[in-house]
Amino acid sequence: MTELVSAPSAHNRKTLIVILAIFFSVMLVAGALRFSGWRPDGMKNRGELLQPYGDLRSYTPVLKDGSPYAWNAEPRLWRMVVLPENCEGAGQTRCAQLIQNLDKVWRLLGKESERVHILWGGASIAQLQGLPEVREIVVDEKLRSGLAQWDVERTKGEPVWLIDPHGFVVLRYAPGFDPADVRTDLARLLRVN
Repeated sequence: MTELVSAPSAHNRKTLIVILAIFFSVMLVAGALRFSGWRPDGMKNRGELLQPYGDLRSYTPVLKDGSPYAWNAEPRLWRMVVLPENCEGAGQTRCAQLIQNLDKVWRLLGKESERVHILWGGASIAQLQGLPEVREIVVDEKLRSGLAQWDVERTKGEPVWLIDPHGFVVLRYAPGFDPADVRTDLARLLRVN
């Protein structure tokens, strides 16, 4: 009878050891993935996460009509900022494509699009007319210095920055960005904020 009692006990011990081994091996793999920097595709930013963030909280942009544009006037409002250069002549086609891409991002956000503005810091072009999300701003050195890495890769095109509702510059999209990447990041941010 003692043999019958001790056999299940040994079996229970083995089962417990196997369960603990599986548990700790899963924890070990998860820890290794976490500290190696790996993240699932659904959790990755498509744009470049700026470290440290650009800080434009104390800066008040000025619209082309001379009126101030306050960051905190409307809570939960995100901004896409672009400072295109040379939108006259041959550059007009490039600028028209840029605003078309940003307008497409804005429209694909659906009902959340009312929480996004595009701050355009370039020359006025015909394609800006009739776009309710566009605010034309005056560009100065203080704005440029608050936009982290504004001068990187300028010869390849125009980067776009994403600014949170408080005035922090959090993401940057390199020249030649895919509009779908901006939309993906912005849609995720609008859901959580």
